[in-house]
Amino acid sequence: MKEDKELVGVKEIARRAKVSIGTVDRVLHNRTGVSQKTRDKVLAIVEELEYQPNILARRLASKKLLKIAVLIPSVSAETQYWKAPLNGILEAGVEVKPYGITIEQYFFDQNDKNTFVKQAAAILANKADAVLLAPMFMKESETFADNCKKLGIPYVFINSDIPNHNSLCYIGPDLFHSGSLGAHLMSYLVTKGDQILIVNISKEMDSLHHLLRKEEGFRAYFKKNKLHNQILKKDIRTTNYAAVKKELAKELDNQAVKAIYVSNSRVSSVARYLKESGRKDIKLIGYDFLDDNINYLKDGYIEFLISQKPKEQGYRGIMVLYNHLVHAASFDKAYYMPIDIITRENYLFYNN
Repeated sequence: MKEDKELVGVKEIARRAKVSIGTVDRVLHNRTGVSQKTRDKVLAIVEELEYQPNILARRLASKKLLKIAVLIPSVSAETQYWKAPLNGILEAGVEVKPYGITIEQYFFDQNDKNTFVKQAAAILANKADAVLLAPMFMKESETFADNCKKLGIPYVFINSDIPNHNSLCYIGPDLFHSGSLGAHLMSYLVTKGDQILIVNISKEMDSLHHLLRKEEGFRAYFKKNKLHNQILKKDIRTTNYAAVKKELAKELDNQAVKAIYVSNSRVSSVARYLKESGRKDIKLIGYDFLDDNINYLKDGYIEFLISQKPKEQGYRGIMVLYNHLVHAASFDKAYYMPIDIITRENYLFYNN
């Protein structure tokens, strides 16, 4: 009876759209061979009729597993940030598994672009049906995205975007405005004449678009609002604590530096140095709701943490690809996550 009812629905859609049942079927299954004009017409009627095909039955009947490949940095001793997106990905994976969709995990070292290239090649070799990608390295990510496009593999970016690329969707913060928010907060912590130090900590500094975009936003805020604090910059390319400590010790001999903005989750390394050296006079802002960062926030060595819902980024990324593969759904090109401000007063009530 359900199958008869569903067939009637398809027939009615075909009648209203003045196309064949086969054309409706191709649209519903996101197959090729249908003009965009016809596809839009059919989908509008589907929405008007609130037609809901038995997706689960169809997916099981097809006996074809769909593979979503996930390419994100691995969790490291230096930062636990990527644990949160992975948790969101795994949560979504449980929800889409009954529809014959599997999640394949590929991890790379965010300090080594070669590991990204190797894993990207493995995804293409294993013929993924869709890709969720954290585009950490600009040039290498562009090449991978171009290869996906050539092979007809849909992809979604999380955490960082690559402008002018044909992703289904970007899910993450507006990086420029994230940096601007950091500068806005900083403006309350400094007075005229105080110097501000931007600290970027990464081995692959020149390739990391997301750090540079935040820095642009930070500087633009001070320029736009005609705040004349001198902004210094320190790129630390060796990421272990001993190296960070050594570089900060040299930089902070300058007593005019009264505040530091760290552009990523490694802010705990800077906070550790401030605590060890007894520098309570320096205000510190950084990123991400991680245990080490929270501990320094509680102790008063970090003034503000900026968080961008990393778990939700991972979860939404998988669900966008699921809805595209199974329901042929379309999406806005960008879904910007809220930019949250974490303080000593509200961290206990924050859900990452």
